[in-house]
Amino acid sequence: MHDRYQPYTRLAAIVLLLVGCVAVLRPFLAAILFAAAITIASWPVYLYVLARCRQRRSLAAAIMSVALTLLIIAPLTAVTWNVADNISVFYDHIKASLDGGTLAPPAWLKDIPLLGEAADNYLRKLLGSREELLNLAKNLLEPARRLLLGASVVLGSGVAQVSLAVFVSFFLYRDGAALHETLQLAMQRLIGPQGQLVTETVSRTVRGVVYGLLGTALAQAGVAAIGFLIAGVPAVALLSAATFLLSLVPVGPPLVWGGAAIYLFDAGQTGWGIFMLVWGFFLISSVDNVVKPMLISRGSSLPFILVLLGVTGGVLAFGFVGLFIGPALLAVALGLLNNWSAPASQ
Repeated sequence: MHDRYQPYTRLAAIVLLLVGCVAVLRPFLAAILFAAAITIASWPVYLYVLARCRQRRSLAAAIMSVALTLLIIAPLTAVTWNVADNISVFYDHIKASLDGGTLAPPAWLKDIPLLGEAADNYLRKLLGSREELLNLAKNLLEPARRLLLGASVVLGSGVAQVSLAVFVSFFLYRDGAALHETLQLAMQRLIGPQGQLVTETVSRTVRGVVYGLLGTALAQAGVAAIGFLIAGVPAVALLSAATFLLSLVPVGPPLVWGGAAIYLFDAGQTGWGIFMLVWGFFLISSVDNVVKPMLISRGSSLPFILVLLGVTGGVLAFGFVGLFIGPALLAVALGLLNNWSAPASQ
C-alpha cells in the first residue's frame, strides 16, 4: 500500500519544491531570464575571451560582465538621467509660456511646403484664444507629462533590472558549461532522445531573436548618428544611444529623429529639418523592415507579428528587459512546437 502511493508522494514533493523555488526567485525572474538570453547570445564571444584568458573562467566571466556594463547599463543610465532631468524643465517652460501668453507658432512653420501656411494660421488662431488654449493644455499637457515621466520610470527600473542581470550573467558565464550539461541530461530524461535537439533549438532561437533585436537597434543607431552629424544636430552620442534603446520598442526611433527635426526647424534651419524628416523616414525607420527579419530568420523563423507581440507583451509583463524576454520566449515556444510536430507530419 505504501509503495503504491510513493510515486505520488514524490511528485507532490517535487511540485511543492518547484512552487517554493518560483516564489523565492519571482522578484528576480525577469533579470534571470534576461541574463540567460544575453549569455546564450554572447556565448561564442565568451568562448573566444576564455581562450584568450587561458581557460580562466572567472576572469573571462568578469571581462564579459564589464563589457555588458559598458555596452548596456552606461547608455541606458545616461538616457534615463537626461529624460528625467529635462521633462520637468520642458513642462515648466511650456506652462509659463501658456500663462504669460507669449507662446506663438515657430517662424519655420510657414516655410514648410503645402501645409505650412495652413498649419501656421490654425496655430495662431488657437494660440490667440486663451480659453481654447487652456482647455487644450489641460487635456494634453498633463497626460503628456505623466506619459514621459512613466517612460523615465520604466527606463529607471530597466537600469536596476539590467544591473542585476549583468551580475547574474557573471555566474552563468563562469558555470555555463556545467549548467548546459545538467540541462541536457534533464531534457533527455523528460522528453527522451530529442532532449539534445530541443536544447539546440532553444539556443538557436534565443540567439536569433537577440541578434535580430540588438542588430537592428545598432543599425538604426548608426544610421541615425550619420544623419545627426550631417544635419549638425547637437548631442549626437546621446541621441544615438536613445535611438538604440528606443529601436527595441515599436515606433520608437521616430521619437528621436522627429525631435531632432523639430529642433532644426525651431533653430531656423528649415532645409536641414526637412532633410532630417526624410532621412529618418526613409533610412532610419526603414532599417527595421530590412535588417530585423534578416537577422532573426538566420536563427529563428519567428514571424514579425510574434516579434511585435513579444516585445509589447514582454514589456507589460517584465518591464524593460521584457523587450528581449518576450520575443525570446515566443521564439522558443514556436521552435519547440515545430520540433515536436515535425515527426507527426512526416
